[in-house]
Amino acid sequence: MPTQDEGKPGDLLRERAGEGRRKLWFLLEADRWLVTAVFMLIVFVALSAAGYLLPSAEKTLLNTDSVDTVFQGFLTATITGVTLVLTLNQLVLSQELGSVSDQRERMEGALEFRSDTADTLDVTVSPAKPSKFLRALVQESGSSAKSLLDSVGDDGEIADDVENLTAGLVENAERVSQGLDGAQFGEFDVVSSALNFNYSGKIFAAQRIREQYGDRLGEDSVEEIERLVKLLKTFGLAREHFKTLYFQWSLINLSRRILVAAVPALVVSAVMVLFFDATAYTHIGNDTLVLLIVSAVTVAVSPFMILLAYVLRIATVTKHTLSIGPFVLRQDDDLAEIDLTDS
Repeated sequence: MPTQDEGKPGDLLRERAGEGRRKLWFLLEADRWLVTAVFMLIVFVALSAAGYLLPSAEKTLLNTDSVDTVFQGFLTATITGVTLVLTLNQLVLSQELGSVSDQRERMEGALEFRSDTADTLDVTVSPAKPSKFLRALVQESGSSAKSLLDSVGDDGEIADDVENLTAGLVENAERVSQGLDGAQFGEFDVVSSALNFNYSGKIFAAQRIREQYGDRLGEDSVEEIERLVKLLKTFGLAREHFKTLYFQWSLINLSRRILVAAVPALVVSAVMVLFFDATAYTHIGNDTLVLLIVSAVTVAVSPFMILLAYVLRIATVTKHTLSIGPFVLRQDDDLAEIDLTDS
């Protein structure tokens, strides 16, 4: 079975995104607590280095009200941030509220989609868990691609194009299927694996084969292409739906974590504003004083570091899933290089 043509974009997200593996891991895969800790460590190290290296640090701390001013800002910002979190919760909650008719419409839409998917998969009932639902679509897409290749036979140019499509799709489907095996919704595993299935490129390639060869394709081949495209379309819809649910789940977790972090941040900021006087701590030395203040700052900014960690993941996922269907937004993707005379 041939592998993907050299120079063509890969099917995995890190291959299609054009970004480094470590960068994507940090933005997407890394635990959000770890990302938050890294940001807080950066703040701590940067401020500590400035406090130790700048000759004016001690004079500024002892002779100005900079500490009081900074923590007053943190106190106000934390309260404002908590208000923002409540707004986010209301945004998520508003999508769950509605009349009986609205809820019935949502229920009927979900049941209809599951029923249509079951028909497409040729099963009585489609899987209920998101990971198994997506996995069934991916595996069936791979099987459909193999059937398409078998139906074409040895018809020269057609067989070559179909084999290129099939090879990439089957390999991609197997890898994504392994990633979805046992994945739990709520963790990033389901969305992460779904992002690695390049369904849009496969839809484009299948439709192009159908239009390019037209009547030269047998009836069985046409039916297999149509079924394959239908499976890929269903996967695209399912992925977008589960991505939306994951975003809601993430916003809820974000709200809870910010609210928890806001309590120590408020306490530390209030203590530094109300009770801290740098001149009363001259006996502990400049280094220790800087360390104390920087530690307080690090705690005070923790809610914003949590927000940054979550927004980075959500924004990165959104960037790479802006288009639904056979639209390719990446400029370096070879699928954009099409001779219009092919039609």
